[in-house]
Amino acid sequence: MLKDTGSIDWFKDAIVYHILIDRFAGFKKTNNWEKPVFIGGKINGITKKLSYLEELGINTIWLSPFFKNTDYHGYHITDYFKVDNRFGTYDDLQELISEAHKRNIRIIADFVPNHCSRNHPFFIDAVNNVSSPYRRWFYFDWWPDNYRCFLHFKNLPKWNLDYPPCRNYMIEAAKFWLGQGIDGFRLDHVIGVSHSFWKQFRQKIKSIYPEAVLIGEAWFEGISYKHLKTLNINRKFMRWLFGINVTKLQKEYMGELDGVLDFNFRHRIIEYIAWKENPEFYQTKLTETLNKFRMNFPEDYFLPTFVENHDMSRFLFECGQNREKLKLALKTQFSLSQPPVLYYGTETGLTHINPVDLSVHFSDIQARKPMNWKSIDYELLEFCKTLIADRKGT
Repeated sequence: MLKDTGSIDWFKDAIVYHILIDRFAGFKKTNNWEKPVFIGGKINGITKKLSYLEELGINTIWLSPFFKNTDYHGYHITDYFKVDNRFGTYDDLQELISEAHKRNIRIIADFVPNHCSRNHPFFIDAVNNVSSPYRRWFYFDWWPDNYRCFLHFKNLPKWNLDYPPCRNYMIEAAKFWLGQGIDGFRLDHVIGVSHSFWKQFRQKIKSIYPEAVLIGEAWFEGISYKHLKTLNINRKFMRWLFGINVTKLQKEYMGELDGVLDFNFRHRIIEYIAWKENPEFYQTKLTETLNKFRMNFPEDYFLPTFVENHDMSRFLFECGQNREKLKLALKTQFSLSQPPVLYYGTETGLTHINPVDLSVHFSDIQARKPMNWKSIDYELLEFCKTLIADRKGT
């Protein structure tokens, strides 16, 4: 069972496994996986695979959003207080948390405070009722059709989290799930939310759940001028005009979050390993570059590393399906002091042949293929088990 540490010190030793619920386990068929539809992955499917994850050696699971929503990936939320029935039930989630905790595995949930689905009942009321109390919960530049959203996605209206009732709603949702046993959050699109919100969010969460870890996604790539009004980072126009400094962006959340995902690491391993003919020759340079970047931050600010995630091409695609390059990237990742994040299927050789291109609608589905339970690369799997065991000293 998990021990009560009274702080987030447990995350220093975290080895995180990132799961997209619909695509990991519990589906009966994988038909139409290349379409943006539910294929049947379940929360209880993850529970049944806990022995596999325990054998792999991970001690933290990062779940994609499980809240009631409209889309297979879970990010289009219609109710922050309910589990989507296509993923399972509240009891299924409770069983997963309980069984994971028995194995000393913690659960982090993906939380999406910046925006919701346009099918959220509060937004539906806001656009259909001129006197709706929820109109101020969103950013209407001209009611009812002109409203701010997540970047350019009109089906994802942006919450006005600087409006106290809306802010309280979102904080209460986060507190609710922590009260059900969730151990922390990966916070989606933190650059869209004001620093004022994050400061209060942290204060409210930590006052009750000091062990809850708060890790942000501070990603600025692909941002155009028209998107700037939807963002809440400091000096956003000048930074967009002259180019974003990754270090300064990640440092911006110090004192508000416990850390942010390290996109710099991903960029450097693509540059020095995936795209190099003989990456071994560049290891010293890569190590120096990564260490120099880390020196910009205090020791207690987390920068979890990842080789791949659900929004970008898998590493095997980037490196021309070269397993040895993937092993080198993973070895580099696990040699660093920061918590490593392993995206589902990395350890089994899951890959694709078409790129993820942010300019192509739904191309991110390539990085979200169903877990390849029937075609596991066991040699790669054993390599990952050894990496994890060596890091844990077991």
